[in-house]
Amino acid sequence: MTIKVTLELASGQSLKGAPLELLADGKPIARAVVGDGGQVTFDAKPGAAKLAVRVDRGILKGI
Repeated sequence: MTIKVTLELASGQSLKGAPLELLADGKPIARAVVGDGGQVTFDAKPGAAKLAVRVDRGILKGI
C-alpha cells in the first residue's frame, strides 16, 4: 500500500530532506524522506492500525 502525505509548516520553513517514520499503533513500519513541496510517500503493508507520522529522531543526533 502506498500512503502519500504533504507536509506544511505554519512557519513556512521547508522540511525537505527530513527523515520521517510512519507508525502503526506506535511502532515504526516505514521510513521516507521529505521531498520537494513537502511531499512524502510511504510504502507499507496493508492492515488495520492507528497511523501517525513522526520525524526520525536520528536527525537530532547532529544538533
